[in-house]
Amino acid sequence: MRVRDVMTRDPACATPETSLEAIARMMVQRDCGAIPVVGDCTTRQPIGMVTDRDIVTRAIATGRDPMTMIAADVMTTPVATIPDDASIRDCVHLLETSKIRRAIVVDAFNRCVGMISQGDIATHASKWRTGDLVREVSQPTDAAFAH
Repeated sequence: MRVRDVMTRDPACATPETSLEAIARMMVQRDCGAIPVVGDCTTRQPIGMVTDRDIVTRAIATGRDPMTMIAADVMTTPVATIPDDASIRDCVHLLETSKIRRAIVVDAFNRCVGMISQGDIATHASKWRTGDLVREVSQPTDAAFAH
């Protein structure tokens, strides 16, 4: 199974100049907790990410007014990306080693084409594990050919 099979496609994106208010609205409309930040909306090259936690910890908790702030003020950078053709195993490894909950999915031209989260993987885990098991059981072993 590949990342493209599990990811959330065509995420809403912000630019560094997008207001936090607009980003919060995107999160509500898309029922998500993270918005990729891209250099511009045409090339969709990821440069950061704004999470609901970023807004709370880097704006509200510091006493700043989020209504006057933009993505560049709170976004996490550098951002973790993974190719859409990467395996789920590679994605799990990236999330685990980077200690993150989600990553931006990019195509061959490094354009943001999706988001993948621990939740996306968990939702599809039983299908993935079943597929792995079927493949392993279906593979001939060297012992089968020893006789």
